[in-house]
Amino acid sequence: MFVNADFSRRAVVEPDAHQWVSSPQSGVERVMLDRVGAEKARATSIVRYAPGSGYARHVHPGGEEILVLDGTFSEGADHYPAGWYLRNPPGSSHQPASADGSVLFVKLWQMAPGENRHVRIDTRDIARWTVKNARASCPLFEDQLEHVSIERLATGTPIFASTVEGAEMLVLEGSLLEGRRQYSQGSWIRLPAGSYPEFVAGSAGVSLYLRTGPFSNQPTDPSTPC
Repeated sequence: MFVNADFSRRAVVEPDAHQWVSSPQSGVERVMLDRVGAEKARATSIVRYAPGSGYARHVHPGGEEILVLDGTFSEGADHYPAGWYLRNPPGSSHQPASADGSVLFVKLWQMAPGENRHVRIDTRDIARWTVKNARASCPLFEDQLEHVSIERLATGTPIFASTVEGAEMLVLEGSLLEGRRQYSQGSWIRLPAGSYPEFVAGSAGVSLYLRTGPFSNQPTDPSTPC
């Protein structure tokens, strides 16, 4: 299966285009944002757990990145409410579930093989944030290939200060403008390398997940279910 699989091209999925697809696991659905592979895939998705649903313990050979958007997500005895960011490196295992239901932003099989950091960040912790002018940033992860953060920007503030090698955004709150086009909460945008001065925070500001860095250097050999 191929969904927005040409990473040299812009891809956009807005909330009114979300199509929830059942996974093989009962009670778990996903919106496929990009995907390379069948049931075992390099994938970016919005995943929804019904109350009481979950998976048996399994390994993620290519790693998994999770941002909890709503509800509470659990890994065994560890519970993560909305706002938590999790990064499980290649070769790690977990037993994901949600007692009361949750919605997640999930990226699978997109980490360098040598990555070994387990990351757990509560983005609601104000100590995690730095503020400069009209922009507040919560760094989540950085290496030679990518920089991941949550950004909060005041109205009209540019998203990008310079050319990027690639970028991915998920609007968490508020809205994002690109000229006259507005992207509301839940919009996902992936951009190839280039300069994008037209992207600015909307009339009420914006909070977004932001990843910058090249896409071509990421592994694309899928071998884990999502």
